[in-house]
Amino acid sequence: MGEAVATTDWEAWQDSWDRQQEWYMPDREERFRVMLDMVEACVGTAPRVLDLACGTGSITKRLLERFPNATSVGVDLDPALLTIAEGYFAGDGRVRFVRADLTDPGWTALLPDGPYDAVLTATALHWLNVGPLAALYGQLAGVVRDGGAFMNADRMIDGTTPRINAAERAHRHAAMDRAKAQGVPDWAEWWRLAAEDPVLAGPTAERFAIYGEHADGETPSAQWHTRALLDAGFGEARTVWASPSDALVLALR
Repeated sequence: MGEAVATTDWEAWQDSWDRQQEWYMPDREERFRVMLDMVEACVGTAPRVLDLACGTGSITKRLLERFPNATSVGVDLDPALLTIAEGYFAGDGRVRFVRADLTDPGWTALLPDGPYDAVLTATALHWLNVGPLAALYGQLAGVVRDGGAFMNADRMIDGTTPRINAAERAHRHAAMDRAKAQGVPDWAEWWRLAAEDPVLAGPTAERFAIYGEHADGETPSAQWHTRALLDAGFGEARTVWASPSDALVLALR
């Protein structure tokens, strides 16, 4: 008899990632809904999408559920999250994945099927400092087609309102503490469980060798993102959704 092949439940991992992310962002689905509303408004219902810093493919999952004729290329460096994404979307010809480092000046050469109707990203680019992020925006201006859209949904902090920021943070963290007491896994617990999965253990170890516990990025304001996108060559840019702590910025090429 041959050796048993390790298997894992990709849908369960996809769902557990969603639950862990919702612990930090209870309005996460509302952000995705507005993002896809603006995809439809700006580039239609069969877009060619680049899912930037795609993780497990959270955006791609919702994109294809809403727009079955869309296609998506997911790009990320994280081997564990890409393993989940590739397992979850295995056999779906509408989806491709590319492993690339967004801080590598040549990463766009690895992309197939461009330029794209829309480039979408969420809860990812805060891993970058503002210098590399501005450089990335300059690269993205060459990846989005004329008239196409770029959207970034992320933590965007307005430094001019420290008392409001502190009140919001305290309120949000109190809710997170209540949810954690009910058994919702946080970031560290989720990764501990991933390291125990026979299929994900190796990619998880590789992931921490690349990133460490967490990158020391920045969370500039939505106004900073808007200015940086205009400076990068986009024709229009503004916030199209906001919560007390997060925002969704849309730019048109």
